[in-house]
Amino acid sequence: MKSTVIITGGAQGIGKAVSLLLAKNNYNVISLDNDFEAVSQLNDEKNNMSIKGVVCDIIDETALTKTINELKIQEMNIIALINNAGISINKPISQLTLEEWNKVIGTNLTSVFLMSKLLEKELRDSKGSIINIASTRAFMSEANTEAYSASKGGIVALTHALAVSLGPAIRVNCISPGWIDVTSYKKKSINMNQVELSKEDHSQHPVGRVGNPFDIGEMVLFLIEKGGFITGENFIIDGGMTKKMIYV
Repeated sequence: MKSTVIITGGAQGIGKAVSLLLAKNNYNVISLDNDFEAVSQLNDEKNNMSIKGVVCDIIDETALTKTINELKIQEMNIIALINNAGISINKPISQLTLEEWNKVIGTNLTSVFLMSKLLEKELRDSKGSIINIASTRAFMSEANTEAYSASKGGIVALTHALAVSLGPAIRVNCISPGWIDVTSYKKKSINMNQVELSKEDHSQHPVGRVGNPFDIGEMVLFLIEKGGFITGENFIIDGGMTKKMIYV
């Protein structure tokens, strides 16, 4: 029986690339996403890879619980959960509504709590791991990103709390991506409007380039397969940008 990995927000962006990479490395991947178009395209593009896109609203506790329970009865060997789903609503705080704030917090942060709670038993049984996708926005900001930044900072804190609570059976770690170019991994209705990255975009990174989704996928794979003595940690993958001092 193949080992199964469940990922949220797995039909687009970083999540899609991670889904593809894990499937290529012989994992059975269940990608949960609330975007019907993106899920349909993922299922059409998977070829012979073991990926299944499932439409699910992860901030609807009733619907999410039903979906997870349906997966559980399939007797899969669930060895990892990747909490990747995320949205942003960036606007001045004077214009940001409580409903918008709650939507971002619910999608980005509360879903991590719900998914971890729903799959705790299965991950304990497999001595598996949870990998949460945060952001460098947990540590640095642009203007008008309060909801997104707060949600990502919460993920970092929730990660080390879960690591202590769920260990030693379950390892829990976090990845904070920087600038990752995901345009090629968006659904077809929007990925045609790709922006050409400039020389300056790349050169401002100490590594000399903007990141791609597989930079994150490789870290996910490492933490699943070789991170047996790592838990409670956050890994910043940003080409060195958060270590670069910038003076105007």
